[in-house]
Amino acid sequence: MTDPAPSPERIPAADAAAGRPDRRPSPAAGLDRRGVLFGASAYVLWGAMPLYFPLLEPAGPLEIIAHRVVWSLVVCVLLLVVARQLGRFGRVLRSPRTLALLGVAGVLVATNWTIYVYGVLSGHVLDAALGYFVNPLVTVLLAVVVLRERLRPAQWVALAIGTAAVAVIAVGVGRVPWIALGVAFSFGLYGLVKNRVGRSVEALPGLAAETTTIAPLALAYLAWLGATGNGTFSPDDPGHALLLASSGLVTAVPLLLFSSAARRIPLSLVGMLQYLAPVLQFLCGVLVFHEHMPPARWAGFVLVWLALVVLTVDGVHAARATRLAARA
Repeated sequence: MTDPAPSPERIPAADAAAGRPDRRPSPAAGLDRRGVLFGASAYVLWGAMPLYFPLLEPAGPLEIIAHRVVWSLVVCVLLLVVARQLGRFGRVLRSPRTLALLGVAGVLVATNWTIYVYGVLSGHVLDAALGYFVNPLVTVLLAVVVLRERLRPAQWVALAIGTAAVAVIAVGVGRVPWIALGVAFSFGLYGLVKNRVGRSVEALPGLAAETTTIAPLALAYLAWLGATGNGTFSPDDPGHALLLASSGLVTAVPLLLFSSAARRIPLSLVGMLQYLAPVLQFLCGVLVFHEHMPPARWAGFVLVWLALVVLTVDGVHAARATRLAARA
């Protein structure tokens, strides 16, 4: 996943995680149905990812991510040509500070992808889904630790409940859910870095530049796999090669749908839609892959969901108070 498209102003990370709206058009001004469709489509595609990655085996997580990076860049460049945005892409590449931040973001999102794919391929889809449920809470935590934002009491309560959820799962299952924590913190840090990039970088040029920064590493790794005979991308198996190449579209399409949605609908609605993806991933883990759900894991998930309810309700109340204060 990636960050929202540029908006007129920054909003606190803690409120963004709770789905507090920014100053983009409000539902009262007429909800953009295409924006809702774009957003829902993006999250449904992300939610279905656990069904896609097993199709890429016997490729391992690192090979899958390397192909995902390279083919995503190919798709981005083609889209830049079609959209006539190569000039904007060039301006991003000529900005050392922006490119450096996007490079850090690229490493973080590649880390997020790798942990997630490893989780899916190793039979831990539920842990990966838990990571995206926990992510809004991690965003709130980072807002306090890194950005020094002040939280409201309800946000502290949500953090406490989320911490208890991780502890319950760790004690009950007998291990720390490091895949979930890795997914949550890598994506939380990714969002934090992209927030520092600024709103002047548009979605497609930004995504292309971000992918460009990590593409050399991906290409080098694929070249090494090919030279050592450990790669699975081969003309002798065109079906598998095509599936690996399709990872570019599978990566870029939902990212661009999300960016288009974020430009059209309030952040509050984006915040609500974001839970579609982990809900679908959770259902895949339980209903499709039949992963074990002991009582401790159920208890942990319920606590996380409770924390998200507290966070969301608080965000809605805070947004309402802000609107009333603005009218006064």
